[in-house]
Amino acid sequence: MSASATITTPTPALEMRGLAVASMKNPNITMAADVNWTVNPGEFWVVGAPQNSGKSDFLMTAGGIMSPAAGEFSFLGQPMPIFEESRMAHRLKLGFVFDGGQLVGSLTVAENLALPLRYHSRLSADDIEARVTELLELTELMPWANRTPANVTRSWRQRAGLARALALTPEVLLLDSPLTGLDLRHMVWWLGLLDELSRGHRILGGQPLTLVATADDLRPWRKHASHVACLHKRQFLVLGDWDAVDDSSEPAVKELLQE
Repeated sequence: MSASATITTPTPALEMRGLAVASMKNPNITMAADVNWTVNPGEFWVVGAPQNSGKSDFLMTAGGIMSPAAGEFSFLGQPMPIFEESRMAHRLKLGFVFDGGQLVGSLTVAENLALPLRYHSRLSADDIEARVTELLELTELMPWANRTPANVTRSWRQRAGLARALALTPEVLLLDSPLTGLDLRHMVWWLGLLDELSRGHRILGGQPLTLVATADDLRPWRKHASHVACLHKRQFLVLGDWDAVDDSSEPAVKELLQE
């Protein structure tokens, strides 16, 4: 390498500096303080946290759905949150899977999947139908395509939430407790598909997807997520790889490993 050559580092997918996260229910309550965290493109993170400790609040803030109480953060180099219409195309590079799917109750599963495509793409009606079919097949939801969410079990609603989040081919995907309430069969399916998405899946044109998921039990994520953090008592601990997790003396980490 010549002396004049420069080494370029990738723009972080997510970067937080001095971030404070407020509670959705009570903005006067801080759920996390002084968060300093960098997620690089292609990384697969799991953020462990005990129940009722602010996982959803944290992820809603990371996804730009809530504004931070303090500090600053960016998504692929642009400051967040993004609410301006002029920057919406950038915002749509981030997908979000809500706990329980959070589907529109008056629409069928297929219509829920088509919703972001109708609002935010220039696809023709035929192309939207083809994309929805592709997503239904990916998530094995075809038998429930014409049912409303109330007539679909939670496990399948969760898959529909994932399919909807993938519709616009995001570069980063945030998942709020995606394994909660799932039986072993569904859990194995989720972890297998997330592994494929992380490596690069045809549904996203083969591009590796940056993933951040939250969990109250870290054990299922071993050998899947490559990076681990922990949220406990308002502290955000960036642990690193699984060796660092195993070496940690933090009681919260032991709790999340059910030890």
